[in-house]
Amino acid sequence: MSDATQENGSERPSLDDLITLSQAAQLSGFTERHVRHLAVTGEIWAKKLGRNWFTTTQAIQDYLALGKKPGPKPKKQII
Repeated sequence: MSDATQENGSERPSLDDLITLSQAAQLSGFTERHVRHLAVTGEIWAKKLGRNWFTTTQAIQDYLALGKKPGPKPKKQII
């Protein structure tokens, strides 16, 4: 595998493509805490450089396209 590919075979983003999780939160409408959770759990592509996490606009757009909604899920009523 070349240095330019990730584990899943896609191209690694260039440094110019990286955005902070704060910027990702503004872009997505989620809280920074939720975006950090998505990064740490691997639900979005993210990379920790030093003590800071970074992701890409494309990773956020891909996640938003899945249509997942954060927050408590509605309780199912048992009849």
